[in-house]
Amino acid sequence: MPYYYFKEIWTPLKLIGINFFKDEENQIWVKIWKSKRRKLNKNGKQRSVG
Repeated sequence: MPYYYFKEIWTPLKLIGINFFKDEENQIWVKIWKSKRRKLNKNGKQRSVG
């Protein structure tokens, strides 16, 4: 499992539990409440699983 270094991006959505992070490759990740971080695509949509 690779290790990532994340920098948190502050948005007003953080107040309701939606956090955004940027890794060292400038890719955006999202964490909703207590779920795992998920990577967003370049166009801002989540990747489909499966």
